[in-house]
Amino acid sequence: MTKQVQNKLLFLQVAELLQNARQQVLRTVNSTMTFTYFEIGRMIVEEEQNGNDRAEYGKQVLKGLSEQLTSEFGKGFSIDILERIRKFYLVYSKSETLLRILNIQNSETLLRISEDKKSQSLITELQNEKTQTLSIEFKSMDSATLISFFKLTWSHYTFLMRIDDEKERSFYEIESKKYNWSVRELKRQYDSALYTRLALSRDKEGVLKLSEEGQIIEKPKDLIKDPYILEFLGLPELHHYSESQLEQEIINKLEHFLLELGHGFAFVARQQRISFDDKHFYIDLVFYNRVLRSFVLIDLKIGELKHQDLGQMQMYVNYYDREMRLEGENKTIGLVLCQNKSDFVVEYTLPENNEQIFASKYKTILPSKEDLIKILKG
Repeated sequence: MTKQVQNKLLFLQVAELLQNARQQVLRTVNSTMTFTYFEIGRMIVEEEQNGNDRAEYGKQVLKGLSEQLTSEFGKGFSIDILERIRKFYLVYSKSETLLRILNIQNSETLLRISEDKKSQSLITELQNEKTQTLSIEFKSMDSATLISFFKLTWSHYTFLMRIDDEKERSFYEIESKKYNWSVRELKRQYDSALYTRLALSRDKEGVLKLSEEGQIIEKPKDLIKDPYILEFLGLPELHHYSESQLEQEIINKLEHFLLELGHGFAFVARQQRISFDDKHFYIDLVFYNRVLRSFVLIDLKIGELKHQDLGQMQMYVNYYDREMRLEGENKTIGLVLCQNKSDFVVEYTLPENNEQIFASKYKTILPSKEDLIKILKG
């Protein structure tokens, strides 16, 4: 190894170390600031509880605090921002995950009473008592524990607070932490109703897992969404474009498409040719999923799904399994993306207990949440 190469390797190692250190410092700063806002929120709520007319007293508290902080620290402490900080504490002090970390002493007592089916009024009384002691518990809690809990930026939490459903909010928080979503990526996933699309295809236990663990990929079906939202392509909803145009737009926006596909996808090829008996066939898009260790083949169809489309995908999958799959890799997954489909055509074309071939609709505009639920249930 030449001295020049050695110097280059040393530089790369040191540069990586510095980059990691900077990211760690940034994460620590973000966590510390978020924890600080949580503490400010707690103090505001505590002070409000001292007033007889809490609503009116609360307004006075925020107004006076805003004026003093602005005078001392400058901009960034308007009444609106302090309201947001107050709401942050109120929302996250009730977080089930944070409450589990707190390990409040009366939780076991409450659980025993619930299991013994004792008086509901007594349960409610204990729950109210628990709520009143939360501020004390948080105050006495090790600050390092709280800081480590808040791993996202304040901008992330500002957006997450808008989500009323705690299970849905918890899901997006977990996914943001797990996959380092930017605020822009978080907003896009929320706007495309990722949680709703995943939740409506699961039973109650599955929905609970989404809120506690995020999306867990254990089998091919866990990868599949229906529909896929491709609004980032900028294509009209009506089919005034060809399959090749759709494919080209996906390639042009590949980073966005990978985000929509989900976790662990890597692009392999487009228009992958397979040949036998002097005939050539072309698979629109080929990906590999590192989580399942499987090839994922995607065919794009304009208009209504036909049974021949599924038969063709079955052939592609069989070919990949027999000719391309390596030892240790799992069976190939095939996905046909279409504008519309009949569930009966899919059910009766594919074999029973099918775990390899899937058909999903795609939308090139972002539907409202209400419309999306109608599509999912329709």
